[in-house]
Amino acid sequence: MGFSAWLVVATFVATIAALLKYQSSPARVFGVVLVFLLLSGQVDQQHMLASISNPGLITLVLLMLCSVALEKTRLLRLIASRVIRPGYFSTWFRLYGSISLSSALLNNTAVVATMLNPVRNNPYHPAGKLLLPLSYAAILGGTLTLVGTSTNLVVDSMMRDTTGVGLNFFDFTLIGAALVVACGVLLYFLSRWLPDTARTGDDFHNYFVDAEVDGDSKLIGRSIEEAGLRHLESLFLVEVVRGGQLISPVAPSERIQAGDRLIFSGDVSKVMQLNQFHGLSLFADANGLLGTNLSEVVIRPDSVLVGKTLKKAGFRALFDAAVVAIRRHGERVSGKLGEVELKAGDFLVLAVGQDYASRNNLDKNFIQLSGVEPDSRLNGWREWFAVGGFVATILMAAVGLVDLLVALVVLLGLQVITRTVSTNDIRRRFPMEICLIVSTALMMSFALIDSGLVQSLSAKIDGTLSEDHLFALLALVFVMTVVLTELVTNNAAAALVFPIAYSVATGLGVDPKPFVMAVAFGASASFISPYGYQTNLMVFNAGQYRLNDFVRIGIPLSLLYAAVVLTLLPMVYPFGQG
Repeated sequence: MGFSAWLVVATFVATIAALLKYQSSPARVFGVVLVFLLLSGQVDQQHMLASISNPGLITLVLLMLCSVALEKTRLLRLIASRVIRPGYFSTWFRLYGSISLSSALLNNTAVVATMLNPVRNNPYHPAGKLLLPLSYAAILGGTLTLVGTSTNLVVDSMMRDTTGVGLNFFDFTLIGAALVVACGVLLYFLSRWLPDTARTGDDFHNYFVDAEVDGDSKLIGRSIEEAGLRHLESLFLVEVVRGGQLISPVAPSERIQAGDRLIFSGDVSKVMQLNQFHGLSLFADANGLLGTNLSEVVIRPDSVLVGKTLKKAGFRALFDAAVVAIRRHGERVSGKLGEVELKAGDFLVLAVGQDYASRNNLDKNFIQLSGVEPDSRLNGWREWFAVGGFVATILMAAVGLVDLLVALVVLLGLQVITRTVSTNDIRRRFPMEICLIVSTALMMSFALIDSGLVQSLSAKIDGTLSEDHLFALLALVFVMTVVLTELVTNNAAAALVFPIAYSVATGLGVDPKPFVMAVAFGASASFISPYGYQTNLMVFNAGQYRLNDFVRIGIPLSLLYAAVVLTLLPMVYPFGQG
């Protein structure tokens, strides 16, 4: 191999290493790779433009934007209202079936976000027995169709770019249906080993609320008992921060001093009762937002807030919101609220300002759970149009009446004209990070081809391996994708492994489709880690799970998933001549 080929190999390896090190910032990693590919001459302007304008990538973006209208309807909430029943068996299979089918057409994150609170608040069953199956049902349902998950469309975009022919809408359905049924049966029996975690009251017992004693407060000099701070409804004083020192537990006789930070734990919905105490200011109250509606959110893994405190991040300026309380699964949050270093998966309760809903950075940083909705609800004919238009578009594309890309362009245009979605919705929900990841991966594929590396790899495979090795190589491609999916992100894993899978098939002179489909299904197999897929992270906190809960349930589920995929792939897509 020449220098250009070795440079491409080094770039590829460095990209994987960087993704492993900076797992919460895949877009930044691919941004650096993009710049390096251009500066080092591995790709040119023509390749860059071809990658950005890839039909599969544009289809993915349009699909995500068109589905925003569905999230503003009552469709998912109607499904949620019909799922919970007194019987666990009935509830489990209603939940699993409805989520699997919904995720075949709708955004997985939106589906889980809508169901999260109804499941967590249900009066009949421990939330821990249902929330992990909720996430896994969304993942498995995404394998049913081309539009079921973004990774399917990522693979489709790279397939179109490489061969000129993409995947069909129902290419995934037969194997996906087998996965939904087989893994669903196993998951039901495994669910008995899930923790019996349930909500107590409103399940805000782990939230921490920070209040400061002002200099003119009438509480100064009084004991905690005398001030009445030990007899609050659903709020408990757990510690006092004074002059950099932490006082915990707090004795009833402890005298309050000016500047004390009083840290409460409990039901954040009862936080307004603290206003009855003269000179006691909450963190959000200091920002002038406490009298507004409260909104509960989860910090995304790729949020700009991760690793920063509220003060250093400039939270109020970024979102026109102030944090009322914070909750972190598996770890006690201690100290001043504004100085807590935020982590992915932290739950925040926000008091929001008037400009909050119009901020474009909400969905890039938060998963919205309850309270203030950033989008207005649709009703009347607009709601019918949002649901009917989306379903009709998908069905017509599925049976081949229209091209999916063209149909989505028309649908999005009609949604804007009818004000079903606004231009602000489009700006706020535009998947810039996915665009960056996929387009950069496509450019890397160009570099692999132009350097002669793909041809060299294909020639070596052709000279050293035979068709007897086909199944082993297929399994290797699948396992490689699964491992990368658990370690980095599903879209990045699919984009990185695709060129290798295609090169293997080309070198053996066989149809690349089984290898390509192995990449697609492998990128959806995220069951062992709570951080490999957004829906896993959402239920990880809400269900108060531990990492070993995912491992205990995820390993047998992953093994069955792999067995079904590797058994059916050669049968559905034989290793014919390419």
